[in-house]
Amino acid sequence: MFSHVGWSELVVLAVVGLVVFGPDRLPKAAADAVRAVRQFRTLARGAAADLKAELGPEIADLDLASLHPRRIVASVLDDDEPAAAVALASRAPVMAPALGPGEPPPYDADAT
Repeated sequence: MFSHVGWSELVVLAVVGLVVFGPDRLPKAAADAVRAVRQFRTLARGAAADLKAELGPEIADLDLASLHPRRIVASVLDDDEPAAAVALASRAPVMAPALGPGEPPPYDADAT
């Protein structure tokens, strides 16, 4: 959970919490925060289970984590099949040749 947060950040958060809440209310505020995170996780897991149940048996084995954009891009980039690279390259925009000095840009009467 704290893979991107170092010890120094945790110490700063603890000091800020101590200043904002005070030493008397800090334990209760921390317990409330932990309870809220647990409820959110339970809600998210329940929503995912409800979604799988409502979509039916065809989608029951759907892994929602595989739909994360980072995983999709990683699967395309790690794919050994050249067809995926060709498909990505075919979607690249077509670049017009560079204009020479003093050369006017092309004019399309239908586009204006």
